[in-house]
Amino acid sequence: MVKESLSLNSRITILVVAFLGWFFGGMQIGMTNLINDATKYLIHESGWSDNLNPEQLKDLISEWWAYQQCAFLFGAAAGGYIFGKLGDRIGRTRALGISILWFSTLTVLAFFVKDPLQLLCIRFLACLGIGGCWPNGVSLVSEAWSKIARPVMASLIGMAGNIGIFTFATMMAKNPADAESFRGVFLTGAYSVPLGLIILLFVRESPTWIASKNQSSEEETEKLVSPSVFKKPYLGVTLIGIILATVPLLGGWGCFAWIIPWASEVGSPELKAQILQTRSIASIIGSGLAAIIALKIGRRSCYFVSCLFALIISQYIFWFASPTDSNFLIFVALWGFFNGIFFGWLPFFLPELFETKVRATGAGVSFNYGRILTAATIFLTPWLKAMFDGDHAQVGQITSLIFILGMIAVILAPDTSKRDMNK
Repeated sequence: MVKESLSLNSRITILVVAFLGWFFGGMQIGMTNLINDATKYLIHESGWSDNLNPEQLKDLISEWWAYQQCAFLFGAAAGGYIFGKLGDRIGRTRALGISILWFSTLTVLAFFVKDPLQLLCIRFLACLGIGGCWPNGVSLVSEAWSKIARPVMASLIGMAGNIGIFTFATMMAKNPADAESFRGVFLTGAYSVPLGLIILLFVRESPTWIASKNQSSEEETEKLVSPSVFKKPYLGVTLIGIILATVPLLGGWGCFAWIIPWASEVGSPELKAQILQTRSIASIIGSGLAAIIALKIGRRSCYFVSCLFALIISQYIFWFASPTDSNFLIFVALWGFFNGIFFGWLPFFLPELFETKVRATGAGVSFNYGRILTAATIFLTPWLKAMFDGDHAQVGQITSLIFILGMIAVILAPDTSKRDMNK
C-alpha cells in the first residue's frame, strides 16, 4: 500500500497546531504555583483553617501542596497513557484535539471549586489532557516531517512548552492573583478551546498512521493497532524511554526544589523571581537548539553531554556557590540551558524509539511516567530535609546525582538516527 504524502502547507499546519497545543500545555504546567496559592485561599474560604493554630495551619498547607503536586504529576502520567493509547487507536489528530479540549474545559470548571479537595479532583482530571497532548503532538509532527527535518521540527514542540511556562509566569508577575482574583485565572483555560476545535475539524490525520491502520482488517486493528508497550518486543525500549524522560524531570526537581528555598532563606525577596525567570529563558534557548546540537554531535551524544554538564553545574552550585554570589544567576542560566536541551531532545527521540502502531502510547508512557517517580520523590522532601538538618545545598548535592543514571541509560539506548517513521 502506498502511503499518501502531505503537502508542505499540511505539514506546516501540523507543526503550528502541535506547537500551540504544547504551548497551552506549558501554560497549564506554569499554573502550578497558582494552584498552590489557590489551595491556601481555599483552605481559609472553606473553613478548613478554623480552630487551627499557626503550626497546624502550616502543616495543613504543606500537606495539600504535596497533594496538588501529585495530582498534576499522576494525572499527566495517566493521561499520557490513556490519550496515547487513544491516539494509536483513533488517530493522532483526533486524540490531540480531544486532549486539548479536555484540559481546557476542566481548567475553566476550576473557577467554581469551593475547597481544596474539589480543586484536587479538577486538577487531576485536567492533567489527563495535559499528559495526552504531548505524545500525540510529537507523534503527529514526527510522522509528518522527513528524517532530516524531523529533529528540528519536533524540538520546537519542547520549546513551545517552555515558552508557555514562561508566558504564564510573566502574566502572573504583571498581574498577580490574590485571594479575590485567583478564580479568574482559571478562565484562561478557554484560550485553547478554539485550537482544539480547529484541530478536530480541519487538521489532516497522519498518513503514516492511516497506512498502518489500513494494513489490518477492523478485527485485527482492535488487537494490533495499540498493543501493550510493557510487553515484548517493546518492554526494553519502553523502560529506556522512561529512564531518559525521568532523569531531566527528576533532575529538574532535584535541583530547583532546593535552589528556590535556599535562595529565599539567604537572598533578597526578588531573588526567587530572578532565578525562575533566568532558568525559564535559558531553557527556552536550550530546547530550541537541541535538534541542531543533536544533528551535529549525534542524538545519544547530545543527551549524554547534557547530563554531564547538568551534573557538573548542579554539583558546583551546591558545593561551591551561594545565591548571594554576584555570578549565581549565570550558573542558573547555564543549568537551565542544558536542562532545556532535554525537553527539546525528547520530542524527537522518544517517538523514534517506537513503531507507528504504538508510537503515541510509547512516547506518552516514556515522557509521563517519569512524573510518577517524581511525584513519589516529593513525599521524601520532609525526610530529606530532616536527614540533612534543613541544609538545602546538601540535599541538592545528592538529588542532582540522578544525571549519572541518564548517562548510563542513553549508552544503552538504540541509535534511532536512521529510523524509518513509516513503519
